[in-house]
Amino acid sequence: MERKKSPDGGWGWVIVFVSFFTQFLCYGSPLAVGVLYIEWLDVFGEGKGKTAWVGSLASGVGLLASTATVSHSQFPLWQNRCLQNRRMAWAYFALKYTCTVHGSLCPICSLCVSSFGARSVTIFSGFMVAGGLMLSSFAPNIYFLFLSYGIIVGLGCGLLYTATVTITCQYFDSRRGLALGLISTGSSVGLFIYAALQRMLIDFYGLDGCLLIVGALALNILACGSLMRPLQVSDCPLPEKTAPENVPDRYSIYNERVKSQEENINILEKSYSNEAKCKGASANRDWKQENLLHKSPTTVAHAKEPETYKQKVAEQTYFCKQLAKRKWQLYKNYCSETVSLFKNKVFSALFIAILLFDIGGFPPSLLMEDVARSSNVKEEESIMPLISIIGIMTAVGKLLLGILADFKWINTLYLYVATLIIMGLALCAIPFAKSYVTLAILSAILGFLTGNWSIFPYVTTKTVGIEKLAHAYGILMFFAGLGNSLGPPIIGWFYDWTQTYDIAFYFSGLCVLLGGFILLLAALAPWDTCKKQLPKRTPTTFLYKVASNV
Repeated sequence: MERKKSPDGGWGWVIVFVSFFTQFLCYGSPLAVGVLYIEWLDVFGEGKGKTAWVGSLASGVGLLASTATVSHSQFPLWQNRCLQNRRMAWAYFALKYTCTVHGSLCPICSLCVSSFGARSVTIFSGFMVAGGLMLSSFAPNIYFLFLSYGIIVGLGCGLLYTATVTITCQYFDSRRGLALGLISTGSSVGLFIYAALQRMLIDFYGLDGCLLIVGALALNILACGSLMRPLQVSDCPLPEKTAPENVPDRYSIYNERVKSQEENINILEKSYSNEAKCKGASANRDWKQENLLHKSPTTVAHAKEPETYKQKVAEQTYFCKQLAKRKWQLYKNYCSETVSLFKNKVFSALFIAILLFDIGGFPPSLLMEDVARSSNVKEEESIMPLISIIGIMTAVGKLLLGILADFKWINTLYLYVATLIIMGLALCAIPFAKSYVTLAILSAILGFLTGNWSIFPYVTTKTVGIEKLAHAYGILMFFAGLGNSLGPPIIGWFYDWTQTYDIAFYFSGLCVLLGGFILLLAALAPWDTCKKQLPKRTPTTFLYKVASNV
């Protein structure tokens, strides 16, 4: 059974459309949770640090659980095309990262999609997100929200992200980068619209009514999932050509298998012989009678049963041994690759930078509305929610920074470092903003610089090379999810201790600045060596040969 070739259009554009709205509907409320955060503070009367866990869990769990899995058979061709054309790096990254096995952080999502398909997972996850939002309207305390909103909604978002990315990768090949770019904007548009929508619903129907209506809107994910029909499979796949250079290896594997089976059969025969010695004279007489009737067909069939049983046991034993060897070898390879990654100074600095960036850079999207209220900004002055400004400028930043990264004369690592340093300075400037206009300007700057996620894959590729991109990005995303989960509670605890956001955002800005300067110092000298670690262009014949062996 082989999957039909990617159509690169046709029904694929319907997949892009419904995937866009799926991410719009599922990520809209979790990303715009800052509007709900203020209401939860008033309703439950808990500290800002404890209340911030709700939104940080939804974001962190969704990030950690958003890695998909597909076959590696498509990687070599994409890798070769990416090495020859820098613009193809986005499409290769989208396939390699979102569809990785060894770099996956949460196997639950990838296992669900590969086992049940994107359509089933999308419909089930739609129920999870909608149910979690509706349950949150009945929350008696903040701890209930940790489960209903933080974990259930967050995990549902991770499953939906995995499903949408996986089915989009299946429908698109040459236009995969464009398709994934279009669906990824759904979350940014959702943040922009849901911030204003949730505020309006709270004004008309209260917090509980808002969550019920938003949960009901999330049920439209079921309709989107129903349109995600899987690609048809071919019942008659083409016979695989035998590569001449692989014949000796296959024979050696066959000989090893036969040898292992013979050893297992010998062990079974020894056990049978020991049992035979323990039998009495009556058993010997029965064996003699069976030998006299050896030529009858029924007796021959009974005589073959022990041999068949031994053969099956031998095959199962061999399979278990080979499976254990393979799993152990994969584990050893994963550990050795991880150690080799951290020996790269730039990569070690990069993982520190991404952790500090998410600890310091993520809280504004959650806390900016409360910052405005703490600065005595009146609601009448708020032309647009500050979170909406962050959301729309994040989409603009992703687009423009991605375009800048395509210019050969721009060093993407230094561009990424510049975004970190400027963001750190902007965060340190938040305590000086006492009006809606200044807070809106800072929100726009922070939102634009948050769009540096679009160039982060370029930076990772230059640091570790395309071969290790999936593994390295998986590690980095783990620390990004950890930073997303810890950042808002830490800033909230600073406010609980000092009763002001000034020190909290000084700390936040210093974290981002520290990460930027660490990455800059690590990259100044070794940047040229990082370029040497990239796979060198090899003759075209060699590349096609490698692709045919996979």
